[in-house]
Amino acid sequence: MFAIIVSLDVKPENIDEFIAITKYNHENSRKEPGNIRFDLVQSNDDPTKFNLYEVYVNEAALDSHKKTEHYIKWRDTVAPFMNTPRTSVKTTVLAFD
Repeated sequence: MFAIIVSLDVKPENIDEFIAITKYNHENSRKEPGNIRFDLVQSNDDPTKFNLYEVYVNEAALDSHKKTEHYIKWRDTVAPFMNTPRTSVKTTVLAFD
């Protein structure tokens, strides 16, 4: 399995909009055949900091995800919400429940 961890730093005035569009992306991503998990988490210490934890059957499934309507809508919508560019780390899942 393949996972990606995305870190996001959102402008305070855009937090609610960011959460709403990211939940939309989450709901639709979970319907993709190659998606196993899609979590949205928010920092308890700094509410402008978020992480996405996404698990796919393989890297090709992630590549397919990035071509979907819901991902493109999310990407384009959140771009102006960012304090800093989002970052990501691609990982291999070693243990999973």
